[in-house]
Order: sequence, then structure tokens, then C-alpha cells
Amino acid sequence: METESEPYVRLASLRQLHQVMADMNTARSLADTLQTVSDGVVGALGYEMACVNLVRQDGDLVVAAFSGNSAAEALISGRVGSREAWERRLTMGEQWGDLVFIPHTEGWVLDDDDVPQWFTDGPAPRFEDEWHPSDRLFAPMYTPGVQGGTCGELLGVISVDRPRNGRHPGAWGREALQMYAFQAAIAISNARLRANMQRALVRLEREQQALRASEESFRQAFEYAPSGMAIAELGGDQHGRILRTNDALCRLLGRPASAMRRYSFSDLVHPEDIGTLLRTSAEGGRAELRLGRRDGSYVWVSLRNSVVADAADGPRFLLTHVEDIEERKRRELQLAHRASHDSLTGLPNSAELRSRLSSRLCQRPAHSGDGLQSTDAAFSHPAFGHPAFDSPGHGFDYLPAPQSYDGFDHHVHTATPEDGGDDGTKGLAVLFCDLDGFKSINDRFGHNAGDAVLIEVARRLSRGVRDGDTVARLGGDEFVILADGLGKADAQDLAVRLRNEIIQPIRAEGRAVRVGASFGIGWAHCGMTADEVLKSADERMYVEKRSRPKQHRRAG
Repeated sequence: METESEPYVRLASLRQLHQVMADMNTARSLADTLQTVSDGVVGALGYEMACVNLVRQDGDLVVAAFSGNSAAEALISGRVGSREAWERRLTMGEQWGDLVFIPHTEGWVLDDDDVPQWFTDGPAPRFEDEWHPSDRLFAPMYTPGVQGGTCGELLGVISVDRPRNGRHPGAWGREALQMYAFQAAIAISNARLRANMQRALVRLEREQQALRASEESFRQAFEYAPSGMAIAELGGDQHGRILRTNDALCRLLGRPASAMRRYSFSDLVHPEDIGTLLRTSAEGGRAELRLGRRDGSYVWVSLRNSVVADAADGPRFLLTHVEDIEERKRRELQLAHRASHDSLTGLPNSAELRSRLSSRLCQRPAHSGDGLQSTDAAFSHPAFGHPAFDSPGHGFDYLPAPQSYDGFDHHVHTATPEDGGDDGTKGLAVLFCDLDGFKSINDRFGHNAGDAVLIEVARRLSRGVRDGDTVARLGGDEFVILADGLGKADAQDLAVRLRNEIIQPIRAEGRAVRVGASFGIGWAHCGMTADEVLKSADERMYVEKRSRPKQHRRAG
């Protein structure tokens, strides 16, 4: 600014100062802004050297920009001065408005502090306002919004050295430096704000890229998962509605993705498994149930749920993993069937027979006059539930449904026809069947022939009873038939029909053989055990066997 008084400031100097301030506010980065501030002090305000000391996050000040002397710049750039030492400098010396001037006569006490400096010694001033090499002039910069005083937050300090005219700055020069420091603080704050925004934008872009990458990874994992996957609504009016399915689930159910979006899992689940689905918790819930295919069949699956949460709205979706367990369920049913059925004939075995019989009997005796009679419908009792396994050649095999004997309120007592004539009472008949002449077939033709006979007898017995009756192999050549809702005459007729079926020739090992059959008819009623019922039928079978001539026990 040379030595002009305020009314005579050169227009060129104002233009230069205006350009510097414009450059400060348009610099591309914080570092460029700091360097522009330092260069402006030298280029527009007429000082030989200038330094910008910037406050760091820890409160200390670092030399962030330097102008005017490359040797001095190399010496102190990047060096740090403690906040305590700077506070001491800004509170001593002469206060020129917001500026702090420390003359060389007082500055010697600062020579040993940790603030980076380039001052050198020199001869005493020749006149009163001559600049001495050890004079110090500081222009503090405060956060925008507070001009002057110390109530604003310190942003940094501009240090200047030796005006070009060699004199202390006058009133205009001081005010110009003070105004410049104020504008520099604004420019630095804006640059910091832009830098923070740029860093935030970079972080946001990186996060978005990571999110896009994560979404793409999820999409690929979802779409190409080897097992079924589905995303459904969680909460609201559309709770449970399927939003998205992968190819594996569509193939499993034989339904296109567009059609799947019209359903919820409750629409697809087997009616008997609705309760299982409703009891399955949303978060971490697991269930094994049947889902309907497009062709009307059902497939056993394992469902596993996970909640997908939205950062703003909380839980939003339900991610369901659907695993095909049809083969495992089939094996389980096969294992259960093998445990309860005879491996040769496929009929229920002795343990299963006793289980079914016991499920019909309670320990309270049934009296003929108490009105608690079995129903007339053939095998209508709930103990004989739904088909569980289809045995080829032996019809449907029914598993007993669980019963609850709550004070006998829901139990229909099993009664027996009265001894003597047929009075119309219906009961649970137990037909004990023992083959006649079977041992001689084993002895003459071998066990393979004997096995073939047993298999054919089992088939004929199963074919000769009603749906819902039980045909079981007790062991060896002994069979038992449970037939509910029969009178005495009905049971006797059934035994005759079955005997006539059995005595027909049987093809075994390339030859025709015949066996006979003896039947004993027992009656089950509440108060008896399963073993007691079977023992009674067995005894009656032996009575019947002994009463028939030996030559009539089998047909050729």
C-alpha cells in the first residue's frame, strides 16, 4: 500500500486487493485458500514476508502457508507452535485494534518459545517508526460473525514482516491488514466447509458404491441361491404378501414369479399346516410344513425367517429361506413305517397293532345299559385318522389319531355284543387268524415259497376288509383283523369270506399251493388291555381249530 494516506489510496492498489480477496474466495481447496491469503499479504498489502498459522484440532497452530522468502519457507513450513505460546504472544505488546504489535525491545522474551519464526537481529532504528528486523506484527483471524475482540473462536494468525517502505504501518495500513484478516477468516471458514462437504460427498459416494455393491451381491445371492428365497411385507394391511421370489422357489412350486406376487405363504400352505405357520415367529422363526404346487400337489419345506430392517423405518420386510425337505420327510415316513410295519408283508406289526387297539380302550368298563355304544358307521372312531402311507398291494394304512380322555367326556366307549343271539349291538371285532398247513410248505418248498404265501395271504386279507379296518401280522403265520361296527353275525360272515379267500390256490416258486385258515373272533371293550383282547381271540381261534376235522383245516 506504499505510504498513501486514506484519501489518496491508489486505484491500482484497490484493484489488486479486490483481486486477491476474489481469489481467496474462489480457491479450489483449503490449501489453495491458505496460500492465496499468504500471497495476498505480500502482493497487495506491501509486506516482504507473510505466514499463515492455522489452528489445528488439538488447539496448536501449524505454519500452513508462507510467502516472500523461499529459505524462510523451507525452514518453518509445517512446523507447529503450542497454543499456550501463541496465547502469550497475542496478549502482550501493543494492541492496534485487532492487530498485535510486539516491538523488538519486548520481543526478546519470545526468542526461546516453540513458535516457529524467522526474525533476525539488526541495528537500532534510525527514526521513530522505522521497522526493526525483530519487530513482530500479528493479525488474528476469528470465526465469521464476530469481528474484533476475543469473543470469537480463534481460527488462525497471519504473521507479517517488514513493510516494503521500511516503516511501521500507519492507520490505513493497519486497518487494511485488519480488514484483510477478517475477510481471510471468512474465506478459510468457507474453504473448510467446502472441504468438509467434499469429504462428506466422497464418503457418501463410497457408501453408496458399497451399498450398490452390497445390493448387487445380495441380488445375485438371492437370485442364484440353490434353495428357495422370498421377500414378503412385514406389518400393515399387506402383511405377509410375497414381494419377490427367486428362480429356485418358482421352480420348486412350479409357479412363475409374477403369479407368486399374488400370494402370501398362508395362501400356499397346506390347510393342516396353517397353525404351524401362524406359530412361527417372524424373527428367526423356523417351521416345517407343506406348500402347494401349481399342479395341486404339496411339497414338504423348511421355512426360516429373517427380518430385514430399514435404517429409518425399522423392520420392513421378511426374508424367508425355503428349503426342499421332501426327500428327508419321505425317508422319515419310511423309517416310521418300517418301525411300525412288517417288512415282508407291509402290514402293521405287533407293536402297531397293540398301539391301535389300546388307543380304542380306556380303563373304565362299558356297560350295555349306559347308552355309551360305538357308532354304526364303519370304523368312524377318530383313532383311525387319515391315510399316512400307501402300501402297494395292501391298500391304505391308517395311523391312529391322538385322543384326549378328559374325564371320558370325549371318548365313545367300546362295547361288545351280548352273549347268545345277535341283539343288534355293534362292537370292535378282533379276528385272530392262524394259517393251516403253512409249516409243510416251508418244509417241502423252502422259505422263499413260504414268504410268497405270506405276502399273498396278506394281500387277500387286506382286499377282503373294508377301508378303515386294520389287517396286521402278529408274527409267523398269525394275522389279526380289527373291524369296528360289527355285530356277531357280521363278524362270523367276515371270517368265512376271508377263509374262502385264503384257501384259493397260491402261486409260489412256480407251483400252486394251498393253505387253510382258522379264525377266532374276540371282542374288545373298555376295561380290557390290548393283550387281554388278543389272548381272548387267540383262545377262541384254537377252540375253532380243534373243533374242525383235521382234513378240513386246509383245502388241498
